[in-house]
Amino acid sequence: MQPFPLLDLPQPSGEELKAARLGAGLSQIEAAALLGYPVQAGSRGGLQSRTWQALESSSDPRNMPGPIFALFLLLTDQHKQFSLIAKSKP
Repeated sequence: MQPFPLLDLPQPSGEELKAARLGAGLSQIEAAALLGYPVQAGSRGGLQSRTWQALESSSDPRNMPGPIFALFLLLTDQHKQFSLIAKSKP
């Protein structure tokens, strides 16, 4: 008997990641900040996350690791199997 359920944690494509971000109603900056990815000043003012941009790009070979994507889905209440609930205080 396993103490925890086995999770399928595939790496999302850039398109899947973008769809999940948009489904959560987040900008790239908000999504990057939620997961602790770097956010820096952009060349035209404002903020940007080059890391998040690369993860969503179809021309960049980098993909978000599956466990991180699962966390993103959990945090944005989009996971198909699980949801996060707050612990009750003792």
